[in-house]
This record gives sequence, structure tokens and C-alpha cells, in this order.
Amino acid sequence: MSERRRGGALLGGEEGLPYSKGLMARALIAAGVSAERAYELARRIELDLAGGGQEMLTFVRLEELAVEMLGGEEGARAGRRLRLYRDLHELDSPLIVLIGGATGTGKSTVATEAAWRLGITRVTSTDFVRQTMRAFFSQEFMPSIHYSSFEAAAALRAPEDARDPAVAGFMEQTRNVLVGVRAALERALQEGWSMVLEGVHIVPGLLPTDIEDAVVVQCVLAIEDEAEHRSHFEFRDIASDGARALDKYLRGFPEIRRIQDDIVARAEKAGVPVVENGNVENAIGSVMELVLASVERSES
Repeated sequence: MSERRRGGALLGGEEGLPYSKGLMARALIAAGVSAERAYELARRIELDLAGGGQEMLTFVRLEELAVEMLGGEEGARAGRRLRLYRDLHELDSPLIVLIGGATGTGKSTVATEAAWRLGITRVTSTDFVRQTMRAFFSQEFMPSIHYSSFEAAAALRAPEDARDPAVAGFMEQTRNVLVGVRAALERALQEGWSMVLEGVHIVPGLLPTDIEDAVVVQCVLAIEDEAEHRSHFEFRDIASDGARALDKYLRGFPEIRRIQDDIVARAEKAGVPVVENGNVENAIGSVMELVLASVERSES
């Protein structure tokens, strides 16, 4: 049995499953139920099972309790999405979730939370890949990877020839970093691992999304409001106690915004969903919607 299928203990088949309040709450959150309501419903299920002297939970009873507590429409929706969530964990194929977006759009936060909800333990970033490549390729040999994504114009041989040096430098860096990213994806596919991969270098159109024997979900995070986008850097500066230099990002903010515009344009051209991340909980919910919709399509 593959590692992916071992995650199927979160939700069992029609005949029932041993109950775990914590795992059920996580499954309900993944199905779009708010955390507070998810734990309330999980507790209600626990009491229902105890009251009936039962140890196994069926989907029929789960859906009845969901409708009772959440209401007809929301409860039925949660039940349908929980079935998709169960089907996801019963897939033999690995799930690959690719989350792109410009610097400061909340990719790591969304990726980490989505991975938790999906029960995926492998989460990595293209910045980690780039940092690893730096150890093997000197600045003289591959200069672009030794700069931040929005400062990579400094590595261009003739920046004056580029329509937008910031975007051109970023794309040169991206093509180099994707060599390592493809290697990481190939290893995951060979081993049958599910993975969430996030990073500015997940540029639509540059990575394959139609992979045999795998379910691949790709999206791009964006923040339309400039003030909201800028505030993400201020929050990161506070959260990291100044370890991530705020001034550097604010100086490069015009370049970051132009890179975002380019990534979004490429996403629209490639048909890759763009998720607005003005609200992180809504963004995570949108990513989960995309994953469950992909499972539904794979079954049709």
C-alpha cells in the first residue's frame, strides 16, 4: 500500500470507521467547515456514538448529524465534500499541489495549512531548492540564483535590452531554479509521495500539470490591493523579529508588483486559477476547493 493510501484512515468506507474526534475535526475543516463548528460537530458525533454504544461511524449518520447541526444546505455540502475528501485519501496516485505567486503573497502560510488539512507531510519551497543550488553553482557560473527574485535583474548580461529588467531577471532565475524543482517532483512521483510545493518560481506554463498517474493541482496567489500586499512584509518583519529585512522588500516593492502582474498574466493565459489572498482563510478554502474539484474530475 502506498504512503498516499495510508492517509485514508481519516475517513473510511460506507460500512463505517473507528472514530477519532481530532481527525474528524481536521477532515471537516478540510471540507470547508469553520474550525469552531468543525470541533463542535466532531464533539456532537462523539456524544452520539457514546450514547448509542457504538464505536463505528457511518457516512449516512455523519451526514445526518451534519445537516442537524449545520443546516440542510451547509450540512449536505459538508457531507458531499467529506466524501470527496475520503476519495482523495483513497487514491492510488500521489497528489501534487503547486502554489505560486509573487513575493509576499502568503504562499508558505497557505501551503502549510493546506498540507495539514490534506494530511500531506512533505511541504517544500522553491527558495529551498534555490538555496541548495547555490551550494553547487557559484555566482560566476549561475549568477541569477544568488539574488532575490525581485533583484535578479542584476544578473542580466544586458539589462538595457529587456523590456522590464526585473521580470527578465526573475524569469532567468526561474528557468534555472526549475531544473532543481523538476528533479524534486520526479523523485516524489517515483516514490509515490504526495507533496505541496510553493514558491515564486512556480510560474504557470513552465511546469507540466498533466502528469500520468498523479493528480496535479496548480494555482497562483495574488494580492490586488497594494497597501494590503505591502502590509504582509511589515507583518513578516514583526513575526521574524527583523530577521527578514523590511527595507529590502519595501525598496523592491515596485519590482515585486510588476513580477506579480507578469505571473498573473501567465496564469490567465495558461488557464491556471488565480486565488486572491486578501484573506488567508478564504485563500486556503479556495485551494482546498481546487483540490477537491480535481478529485471529482479524476473520478468522472
